[in-house]
Amino acid sequence: MNKIKLTVMGLVLILLLGSAKPISFLNDTNTIIINQIQIEILGNSTVGKYTCSNTLAYRDTIFLNSAFKNSLKSEIIMDDFDCGNRIMNKDMKTTIKVSKFPKSTVSITNIKSFNGNYKCNMSFKITDKTLTYSNLILKNNQQSLDGVVAVNFSDIGLEPPTKMGGMIKVKDEFVIHFILYKQ
Repeated sequence: MNKIKLTVMGLVLILLLGSAKPISFLNDTNTIIINQIQIEILGNSTVGKYTCSNTLAYRDTIFLNSAFKNSLKSEIIMDDFDCGNRIMNKDMKTTIKVSKFPKSTVSITNIKSFNGNYKCNMSFKITDKTLTYSNLILKNNQQSLDGVVAVNFSDIGLEPPTKMGGMIKVKDEFVIHFILYKQ
């Protein structure tokens, strides 16, 4: 009779422990796992809008409310941006001087919860300039965290491209939209 009770208790214990979550993930509202980054450059010209994008395989974990790991840093291969056609790809790569500056860096630090979204600091190194943003909002969507910053070509020491003797002009201001895809 005691063997049956011990066996039943052992089975119950195995079932209970087998369905338990590991202690480190009990409060996973403080953990965000990123598995991909997409960066889009959105702008306007005299002939319409343009979009250039680059998707990076990237895996990292953010621990909110922790001094342990509350940041992301990634290198961006500038030659991997795609603007939708060969001519625009070439113009974009010439404009941002890919041969001289083949990589950029994005760093996101001090990520904190903020009204259902997140607030962070971001620095973005493009060409030989570093742009910094404080209290940048990362919109919390079901599958991603999204952030947007407005930049001028002149902020990074570049001239907006022109074509056909100046008949086609790219506007100085463009937007960098970055998407951190969650696992």
